[in-house]
Amino acid sequence: MQVIFGILFHFIGGFASGSFYVPFKKVRDWSWESYWIVGGLFSWLLIPPFAAWLTVPHFSDIISSASSSTFWWTYFWGILWGIGGLTYGLGMRYLGMSLGNSVLLGFTSAFGSIVPSLYYNVVPTPGKTSFNELLGTSWGQVVLLGVALCLVGIYICGRAGVLKERELPEEKKKESIKEFNLVKGLVVCTFSGILSACFNYGIEAGTPMAEEANALWQAANPGATTEFLYQNNVIYVVLLWGGLTTNFIWCMILNARNKTFGDYTNAKTPLLQNYFFAALAGSIWFLQFFFYGMGESKLGNGASSWILHMAFIILVANVWGLALNEWKGVQRKTKATIAAGILMILLSVIIVGYGNAMK
Repeated sequence: MQVIFGILFHFIGGFASGSFYVPFKKVRDWSWESYWIVGGLFSWLLIPPFAAWLTVPHFSDIISSASSSTFWWTYFWGILWGIGGLTYGLGMRYLGMSLGNSVLLGFTSAFGSIVPSLYYNVVPTPGKTSFNELLGTSWGQVVLLGVALCLVGIYICGRAGVLKERELPEEKKKESIKEFNLVKGLVVCTFSGILSACFNYGIEAGTPMAEEANALWQAANPGATTEFLYQNNVIYVVLLWGGLTTNFIWCMILNARNKTFGDYTNAKTPLLQNYFFAALAGSIWFLQFFFYGMGESKLGNGASSWILHMAFIILVANVWGLALNEWKGVQRKTKATIAAGILMILLSVIIVGYGNAMK
């Protein structure tokens, strides 16, 4: 039952992440940097401490009492993740939600799920899964098989994007994705995907804060037999400060360079609508990690939770891509290729879930 709930929570988080960019499409006559940072203020500054206040008693005391090493490493990985998150928006502009998420999150999946276990090979840590443990146990081998199949599915999705590039004339490609550019998109999504994996490293670095939240909850609930469902919410507050730092600085630079500071008060644009949909996008974005933390409390951090989260995002983003006609006009072979990639990713989710159940 714990595994089922864990997978369900990861699916809800993946749905939120795979869907958050949709409200941005309702923003009118604003530059990208303007609506991105408005949404980001909700994602990284306002919603995280509010969620922590609702779910983690004394969360601010936990943060203030954390060691300087825990605090600054969590913040540091947040800064690097912020660069990846910043370029995420560019990737979606060049490749669209379907192909862009498949390529970008493929790299995020691989680096985010495997690198922490390699680190714990060098620095053994109680309660953390090392890569040797994954290789040396039957459940770990099943999880690694699921990771490998997920990457195969992502490759197939990328192949579908190449076929689309070859088949459609320029004007057709830009009907649903106005700035479609395969080469730029692949470069940006590769860079963004690798740095986006730093979010998982930030969660690992902030684990002592989550453990403190769990210990306080266990003390207040002595009969509890499971871990505290919302323990990661305290980590997100610090981690997302790092993401806010890089995104805010860059968006302000773009506002100055492009002379777009006027977007925020331009009465000729639908201001109320733009603020609403940017705020909605930002709030939906945070829900992905709110539910990720809940899923992790059931399945544990590491390859299992991370790959499930990424795979569900890719699945949902591809469904949105189909709904938004990003594959309109391509041949049946190309549609069959993207469908095969999605099915392969779904199979990987089932296998990872099964491997975790074996554990």
